Amino acid sequence: MRRPLSLTGRLTLFFTVAAALVVAGLAAWVMMATERHFIELDRVSLQDKQRLISDILADAESAEDGRRRLHEALSHHHGLFIAIGDAHGAVFFQSPGFRPPRRASASPSASPDTDPMHSLRHWRDGEQAFRGLSFQATPAFAAASRFDVLIAMDIAHHTQFMQDLGRSLLLYAATAVALCGLLSWLAAHRALAPLRTMRSRAAIVTSQQLDERMPVAAVPAEMADLAEALNGMLDRLQDALRRLSEFSSDLAHELRTPLSNLMMQTQVALSARRGADDYRDILASNAEELQRLARMVSDMLFLAKTERALDLPHRERFSAATEVCALIEFYEVLADEKHIALNHVGEGEVFGDRLMFRRAVSNLLSNALAHTGEHGEITITINRCAQTTRVVVENTGEDIDPHILPRLFDRFYRADPSRAHPGSDGAGLGLAIVRAIVEAHGGTIETESGGGRTRFGLCFPAVPQITPGQRQPARP
Repeated sequence: MRRPLSLTGRLTLFFTVAAALVVAGLAAWVMMATERHFIELDRVSLQDKQRLISDILADAESAEDGRRRLHEALSHHHGLFIAIGDAHGAVFFQSPGFRPPRRASASPSASPDTDPMHSLRHWRDGEQAFRGLSFQATPAFAAASRFDVLIAMDIAHHTQFMQDLGRSLLLYAATAVALCGLLSWLAAHRALAPLRTMRSRAAIVTSQQLDERMPVAAVPAEMADLAEALNGMLDRLQDALRRLSEFSSDLAHELRTPLSNLMMQTQVALSARRGADDYRDILASNAEELQRLARMVSDMLFLAKTERALDLPHRERFSAATEVCALIEFYEVLADEKHIALNHVGEGEVFGDRLMFRRAVSNLLSNALAHTGEHGEITITINRCAQTTRVVVENTGEDIDPHILPRLFDRFYRADPSRAHPGSDGAGLGLAIVRAIVEAHGGTIETESGGGRTRFGLCFPAVPQITPGQRQPARP
């Protein structure tokens, strides 16, 4: 497959062709203007001789007198030729060595205001080129007859000048086009230097070296947007690679503990013969570890789907207050054991997936119960805005360091492992799942902690978000 022409080559070819057209047009205009200038000069000179010959014939007393006066007046004009004949074709006067063209019949007298391109005649006689003017004159000595007069000029010097000028312009045009091509290549090569710099920097970007960035300040304004876009892409790739590396490390750490427990308990069980009750206890312990692994894998699969633009399976409009009350009723027994008060305030509707909404709020509520001390309080507030519904889960307890608030939604991240509930078997994926669910709905999530209270705010759409070509579902 033929390799396409480079951008430098395309720009060079474009400017070279443009320069060739401009120079060729300029050369053609110069040639035409010069040619018209010579024609105008010859026309003025021939019309001057026309008036002179007309005056001589009008003043001549006889044919001999007219011939003599014509010879005296025109013999010293080099390159000027005259042929005068009567209506019967007889030659009255003719310059020596001049042969009029075959179609030498006189035309009506040309006016000085006539277009020079149409009032003059052009012909060649061998190597000689002539430009002439035909007219009719009435002699004084033969008032009853009219003479056909042809005045011609040898334009060999004009032709030679035009040929020399044409060759000079051709040489100049070729030189100018070649020079323009060279200069355009240099300009394109220099103008595209920032692209080569960006290419060289992009070539050294690897998974181990993602710190390289494109020089935004050193490139022209037309390439600055491209450089900024590439830098943004590199930032996202670097952040994604960092998160992937942390995720792999955290995943290995989280899986290592239950796998080690399973291996240790199995090896202990196999080390000696034991009773049925002992084996039953070991299998029960192993089943708990396997359930923990199953939940972890399920959560990880869910998060992987959300990163690939998860499509909500069941979109509907439902009451957020109804779902929150159901969750409060479910967690009420656990809250009573810790003497924690569960409160609910406000109402609002959400348009989305009912089960995912319950899972997000359930994760926040479970997290709040794990970090709220005895005799504490958890309040779920629902506020309806114009197009959204905001659900805020607030609990009393120890404040969270503001520096680690942005990382609370990272996978496997725990703000303080020592604060984890002793009976908790979570893997640190609950808040990450909450963020994934909210973002899948097109909403936002925010958190703040201070004054002995921690608040998680979830913003869900309250009305359908219709895209072009999508029909709005009916209200249930």
